[in-house]
Amino acid sequence: MDIVIVITLAVMSVSLCLAFIRLVLGPSLPDRVVALELFSTLIVGIIGVVAIMTDVASFIDVTIVMALMAFLAAIGFARFLERGGPRDD
Repeated sequence: MDIVIVITLAVMSVSLCLAFIRLVLGPSLPDRVVALELFSTLIVGIIGVVAIMTDVASFIDVTIVMALMAFLAAIGFARFLERGGPRDD
């Protein structure tokens, strides 16, 4: 069981690094927002794995709150793009 958790955390950490690179180097604003959404999803997953590893139930509450915040951020960005994005008024 410990080997699976360590491998899972390692793969998610590498994915987190790659998402961060896409966040920094993304050619457009939507690419960066998708990378940020992936970044938050990976953090939720890592906290979930740590909750399983440590058997602390309060970490699950943290993951739920973070997932809801990431969802609301995605909705906010979608509305921002729907209204035309940044303007130079």
